[in-house]
Amino acid sequence: MTRFSGEKVLMRIFLGESDKIGHRSLYEVLVELFKKEGFAGATVLRGVAGFGAHSVFHTDKLLRLSLDLPIIIEVVESQEKIDAVMPRIDEMMGGGMITLEKATVIRYTHKGQ
Repeated sequence: MTRFSGEKVLMRIFLGESDKIGHRSLYEVLVELFKKEGFAGATVLRGVAGFGAHSVFHTDKLLRLSLDLPIIIEVVESQEKIDAVMPRIDEMMGGGMITLEKATVIRYTHKGQ
């Protein structure tokens, strides 16, 4: 396994749970893209409440709005790999937000190491 440490970039993609590509959830398609492109990993977080550009409040407390809860996908990778997939991500997203920030990786292993 290649050593994965040092200065990297944390990318967060904010979208809604109901965002789709065809019949598939956008977050699933994006995670598959990151895996295919050899990213170190990806994590999908489901929010309990939030609002976006239209200021519509989504919460798990209201049944009719609980079908579009906030989703955040986080990946930590090199700037070069993120830059390489960004055009494809832009094509897939209808709305949402993407943020980038510097991250220092000090540990990246699995249980067997």
